[in-house]
Amino acid sequence: MSRKSVAIMDIRSSRITVVVGERGVNNTFVFNAIASGDYEGYRDGVFYNEKRLAEAVVGTLRKVEKICGPIRRLWVGVPGEFLQVILKQPVMSFPKRRRIGEREIEALYESGRETVEGMTFLRASSALFTTADRRVTVDPIGILSTSLEGLVSYFYCSNVFLETIGKIFSDMSIRLSYLPSTLAEACYLIPSEKRDEYAFLLDVGDYSTSVMLLQGNAILKQTTAPVGRAQVLAELIGGLSLPYEAAVALLPKTNLYTRSNVGKQEFTVNNTIYEVDIDRLVAAVKDGLDAVCETVGEFMENMHGRELDYKPLYVTGEGICDIRGALEHVSKRVDRVCEYISPNLPYYDTPSMSSFISLLDMACTDRAREGFFKQLFGG
Repeated sequence: MSRKSVAIMDIRSSRITVVVGERGVNNTFVFNAIASGDYEGYRDGVFYNEKRLAEAVVGTLRKVEKICGPIRRLWVGVPGEFLQVILKQPVMSFPKRRRIGEREIEALYESGRETVEGMTFLRASSALFTTADRRVTVDPIGILSTSLEGLVSYFYCSNVFLETIGKIFSDMSIRLSYLPSTLAEACYLIPSEKRDEYAFLLDVGDYSTSVMLLQGNAILKQTTAPVGRAQVLAELIGGLSLPYEAAVALLPKTNLYTRSNVGKQEFTVNNTIYEVDIDRLVAAVKDGLDAVCETVGEFMENMHGRELDYKPLYVTGEGICDIRGALEHVSKRVDRVCEYISPNLPYYDTPSMSSFISLLDMACTDRAREGFFKQLFGG
């Protein structure tokens, strides 16, 4: 594996993806290897099948190592299901005016940390800072002040997640670092100028969906629910009496714009012909999508105010991006403009690739930052 490259593992609700890559020119990436494997997923803070999880992790890791060589360090993305975000406003005062630097910011973050039962602290990230003269800024570096106050998100990871993943790697010589996946997506996908004035992000997966309110480099509020593409498939299987394989193949062909009273159409899946009533098909897909809409609606109940009412909801993830008309249905149900958002990269510009590319971006940033401080402080 190249010294310039980093390796990340993206744990989605139904798939594990391992990527080795490095930064290219003009904010692009060079991908050295990518491998994925399916598994049973998770719910209520636990994995359904730890044995199958381990097989998927080790299998994808070995595929990548065959291409790039041994991996010595791996950044692991922690999904929203295993994250807790705590918003705090720590304050620090200084004996006299001081020029704010990285040391002061880290001390401010440290002053707001707390012990959370069953959780381990991952990192802190700020929305805004306020100095003694009541100046509000997203970057206080270089400002002279006698005090510093921050609006800071603290990210904690479930110990169950750390123990489960740690057990898989217990006999491997790989150093693990953990990254909050939702924060990585928020900071990579949404431009900073939009985040500075609040932004909403919805990540819909196969079995898990996260919705969050962002400001600056912080997540002010986050909710994760066990809903997603699986609810839509369940409606197709139950409502139309389709086998699972047929429902999976039929869903991307569904068009929610279809006019009513079309009648029945035939679809061929694995050499088997299925006759499907189009009105019932559209209704079933909408019923499944409503589970996601209810999660968003509950999250938005207290999100009112001039600065929030007209903010769009950015949507990403693999859950609904290939269902034609799904975005418009969600927008209508939650009464908010919705827009798909994805990496601005050729060949990788689909919402289904948002998660692992966002993690790669955060891992590259962390590695570069570590290298800078090693040089600055002599290791």
